[in-house]
Amino acid sequence: MHFSNKLVTLFCELTQSRLAFLRVENQVLRGKCPYRRMVLTDQERNRLIKFGRPLGGDIKRLISIVSPSAYYSWIRKQYNPSYTSQRRGRPRKFTVAIKELIVEMAKRNKWGYTKIIGELKKLGIIRSSKTSIKNVLVEYGIDPLSIRSQDTWDGFLKRTFQTLWACDYFSKAVWTPFGPKIFYCLFFINIRTRQVHIAGITSHPNREWTLTQIEKLRSTFQRESFETAVLIRDRDKKYTHEFDEFFSNQGIKVLPTPFRSPNMNPYAESWVATIKRECLNHFIVLGKVHLEYLISEFVSYYNNRRPHSSMNNAPLTRFEKAKHGKILARPVLGGLMHDYCIE
Repeated sequence: MHFSNKLVTLFCELTQSRLAFLRVENQVLRGKCPYRRMVLTDQERNRLIKFGRPLGGDIKRLISIVSPSAYYSWIRKQYNPSYTSQRRGRPRKFTVAIKELIVEMAKRNKWGYTKIIGELKKLGIIRSSKTSIKNVLVEYGIDPLSIRSQDTWDGFLKRTFQTLWACDYFSKAVWTPFGPKIFYCLFFINIRTRQVHIAGITSHPNREWTLTQIEKLRSTFQRESFETAVLIRDRDKKYTHEFDEFFSNQGIKVLPTPFRSPNMNPYAESWVATIKRECLNHFIVLGKVHLEYLISEFVSYYNNRRPHSSMNNAPLTRFEKAKHGKILARPVLGGLMHDYCIE
């Protein structure tokens, strides 16, 4: 019996240690989260209530995602759907329409409290204080300006989406009369249109070769570029100062990604995975000419006939569709895939 009590005591101590560790870990993760205020769905609240009810009063010591008072208000509202918390002080003076206008100002312009107050005063709608504006934004789950104004790489991509280009190299092992050799392909992708342009293929991608290949695409960049366009590239040594200078002369700003951060060039990396998964991994390539043929055929199919999920499952090139007729399956790359059309 004495030995059994020791086991129970040891188990309780171990459980308490685990709970303490998980609580600290949760606090650390919450500190890393860019949004301090957590907005939960009804399903998430019900799950917290379900697993928190057996803990009783210990929930006050463990819960950190919201305050204990908020947690208990969820429970009261679950038992009494008509329950509303009693707020002290003066009643709120904003109508729903004005609240929505305040939220729109904060989201669309990334304004702080003072700027929103100034805009409301200019419109002659209402005079208010910073606290009133803050309460409205908190009610709608809008973070303070210091958090909303923090720029991210994803936000940058979305802002410059219409004028973004990306480039990269990918390699393929090729069998030659002198044994296997690695060939490199330089390509560019227009993020807005998703069109891919092959600059060239070589086994020695040095500075002179790179400049020669991009010079051949000058007309393409002049035709498709926009003002203040941006080209994303990694920090490969094959991209020289002359490479960046060429695009600067075309009105395109070159933006290198951070070191060892392929996720910062997602569109180019995704296309490399696509051509390898759907084409190159299915062939033993015999010579440079064979490699050029495979890449050329796939790029033509990719740019013109292949449906793209990111483009609403439509091909990149628009064409007139026949409404009636026989459905044909045209083989691509020797039947590796088929292009379906109506004759």
